[in-house]
Amino acid sequence: MKNTLNVVELFAGVGGFRLGLERANANVFKTVWANQWEPSRKVQHAYECYERNFMTGINSFSNEDIAKVPEKVINEFEIDLLVGGFPCQDYSVARSLNNEKGLEGKKGVLFWEIKRMIEHSHPKYILLENVDRLLKSPSKQRGRDFAVMLATFRDLGYIVEWRVVNAAEVGFAQKRRRVFIFAYKKHLDFAQKQQKITSEKIVFSEGFFAQTFPVKKQPYKNRINTVELPQDIVEISDTFAHEFHTAGVMIDGKVFTAHTEIMEEKFTPLKDILQDEAEVDESFYLTEEQVTKFAYLRGPKKIERTSAEGFNYIFSEGGMSPTDDINGPGRTMLTSEASVNRSTHIIEVNGRKRFLTPIECERLNGFPTNWTEGMPNRMRYFCMGNALVVDLIEKMGQTILKIDQEETVTSTQTVMPFTQ
Repeated sequence: MKNTLNVVELFAGVGGFRLGLERANANVFKTVWANQWEPSRKVQHAYECYERNFMTGINSFSNEDIAKVPEKVINEFEIDLLVGGFPCQDYSVARSLNNEKGLEGKKGVLFWEIKRMIEHSHPKYILLENVDRLLKSPSKQRGRDFAVMLATFRDLGYIVEWRVVNAAEVGFAQKRRRVFIFAYKKHLDFAQKQQKITSEKIVFSEGFFAQTFPVKKQPYKNRINTVELPQDIVEISDTFAHEFHTAGVMIDGKVFTAHTEIMEEKFTPLKDILQDEAEVDESFYLTEEQVTKFAYLRGPKKIERTSAEGFNYIFSEGGMSPTDDINGPGRTMLTSEASVNRSTHIIEVNGRKRFLTPIECERLNGFPTNWTEGMPNRMRYFCMGNALVVDLIEKMGQTILKIDQEETVTSTQTVMPFTQ
């Protein structure tokens, strides 16, 4: 293992990946570059938060459109580990009009920037995060987008493992389900070991995610299947559809996927991350008007509506508890947290109902107290609704360290065959 692993963090947000990796081992994981840019916002709150907490003017292009980062800059990073939480978009591709063998993805799709970064840096490891619906999108061609991604990694010379992880099932305070993707170069020692065992063993006992978050040895309701990806990515984009379960592995285009179950479920109760009530400002408590409004929003309802085509229909919605159970884990936090809508957390403490504070939302994601201090509260909630659970990255970082400690292959620049 090298003394350090050079890390590049894409779509960095407020730095959840970096924070988790540094908790795993700040002496080994060294972030050499990060990029965070919000095209629709004049004030770059997330980037300012990142820079403030890590005290870094980390490099040029850190707060610019990643598509404008020159390849010569990417080549200088010598990346060992590429990480990022990227948006779920349309990953369809088509033949280039100018080059029969070339491919063109839709402009603005950030996964293609990940691909460009990999082509020009060849990292040993890649760790990505996305919403779990990625495995089933688009709705009219289930699994197509994820298959395009897998085929892209295959053509770049990587083995890919994935797992949908619910943070509340592995010890933490939020029911947040996200798909994590771990890819590693085929020439690495770890990859060579994985290719000598069955895909079942990788998914259920020997793989990256199985080592990090152990699962039961049998799939849930026998949900297990295999498929081989077509060689032509355009064919995948045009016609491929397949059911990808919550875990799996892809080696040389051969996919094994299964619905796994965590070996031992455990969570942190919401009450454990709450502030002392003496610290909570009065502005976070609900007014009588808000209490009435939330009682309606969270209650059962049947509403007559009219469609765009002019048809009348009944919209039905089941009821939910008037307040969130502080003895259980928190529900998934959204970017709209603390606004007046059904998904906002409402807790009751000492007979009074209130919102979660920004500090409690930080803790719900495993960030330190006041990590996002300095930006408006609405943006603090927004950033936490977008963030990942840092504790998960810490655990995955520990597994990467374990893998890399046994690695004799150190080069990040081994060029693997790439075909379009």
